[in-house]
Amino acid sequence: MSRYQTLMSRIDGGIDALLITSEKNQHYLGGFPFSDGYLLLTRQDALLLTDSRYVESAEREAYDEFTVLAMKGGLAATALPYLDKVGAKVIGYEDSFLTCAELARLKHTFPEMELVPIGSVIEDMRIYKDEGELSKIISAQRIAEGALEHLLRVITPNMTEIEVAAELEYAMRKGGAQGTSFDTIAVSGSLSAVPHGVPRNVKLEKGFLTLDFGALCGGYCSDMTRTVCLGKADAEMKKVYDTVLRAQLAAIEAAHLGSDCGEIDGVARSIIAGAGYGEYFGHGLGHGVGMFIHEAPRLSAAGKGIPLTPGHVVTVEPGIYLP
Repeated sequence: MSRYQTLMSRIDGGIDALLITSEKNQHYLGGFPFSDGYLLLTRQDALLLTDSRYVESAEREAYDEFTVLAMKGGLAATALPYLDKVGAKVIGYEDSFLTCAELARLKHTFPEMELVPIGSVIEDMRIYKDEGELSKIISAQRIAEGALEHLLRVITPNMTEIEVAAELEYAMRKGGAQGTSFDTIAVSGSLSAVPHGVPRNVKLEKGFLTLDFGALCGGYCSDMTRTVCLGKADAEMKKVYDTVLRAQLAAIEAAHLGSDCGEIDGVARSIIAGAGYGEYFGHGLGHGVGMFIHEAPRLSAAGKGIPLTPGHVVTVEPGIYLP
């Protein structure tokens, strides 16, 4: 069953059509990445509505079940005649992504239609990755790993944090990435304890260098955090590093089919707490990753009762952040 068919089978029978507006969900359902248009789905047809810039590419790349229509005169002029023809009266929309202003515009566009939210039905589908999705995530991760190996060969004390981030991003691009999964983090010394610190235009400070980065491949993300020591590590730095590493390896060992997401988080947390650093591990252990950099499931206390199942892809990112 295709993603389009699966989605329609999960939609309430009272909803006649779906209007998909978020770019990532359009890509997920339709197979074609574009930034100006809509997917209009009914139980009879799957339509990809876009403008002349994308029509030729969409016809070549979109999934076979989709009919590509060039919008002439805007959404209303293209969609309303079709909706009238199939007798659609109720349209479902992505309330997780649509702003209030966008919803108001849709109500103006479809004044005779009832607009109803569809909740997390698409996000619930995206939790479980198929083989094609797994392959893209693995490719993205391999690209990021290659970029780290490159950085470790060229890094010098005279580089700035911004230059380190740029070097990683350049290497990922050169390795085949479409772009980055998120803004690259490369922060050193006094800023290395800030998990989401912004790289500065200052030379690298001695101490820890925190790197958090990922590549984008085929629309799918990778995400990893690595720590490098600039200069000579003292005894506490070695203890902190080794504690985080032990916590990560133990959590990976505990992650298998059926494992409770909250309990995996607890495995890493207990090791860090046992070493005396519990108060310095303030975030969840990990998160799902896919087309979005943060997806379900979560490896955290909030994930208690949720088992890992086939298709889940999660990060394992313990940390100790000493002010």
